[in-house]
Amino acid sequence: MAYATPRKRLLAVFALLAVPWTVLSLGGEYTLVFGFGLFNTNPPQLVTLFGYLFRFTAGPETLPEYLLAWPTSLLLYGGALASALGGVLGYEDRRVTAGLLVFAGLAQVSVALGLSRAIGRLAIPLGTGCLWLVAWWFYWPDLWETLPASE
Repeated sequence: MAYATPRKRLLAVFALLAVPWTVLSLGGEYTLVFGFGLFNTNPPQLVTLFGYLFRFTAGPETLPEYLLAWPTSLLLYGGALASALGGVLGYEDRRVTAGLLVFAGLAQVSVALGLSRAIGRLAIPLGTGCLWLVAWWFYWPDLWETLPASE
């Protein structure tokens, strides 16, 4: 959607915070992993990413790589959000925004696969699809221009 205004692109990128990036099913109960934290359904409880990393664990250095992909994806997403905000101010490189969204989605695949393997439960990387959908819908022409031409 090359004709989308910078404000619409910013709103689309910002709306991704409301989507669970990974949905973890544990015997009829669910944990929704958002960019900013996770929400357990039983008992209902919200744990921020900061709280998870520094209060409920022994620190990031003790976590497996697939769980470290969670804050990594948030940093990548934050970069995309900042870049989209730059678009409203007239300074966005849409290729950068799109690339950051794509890589944030890849990091969430790592989170979901790691959770599935570690605890043997279903983990769905819902956020990956949403991040990639926004990258495709709003930024595909810009991404296409970055690919090398085949001869």
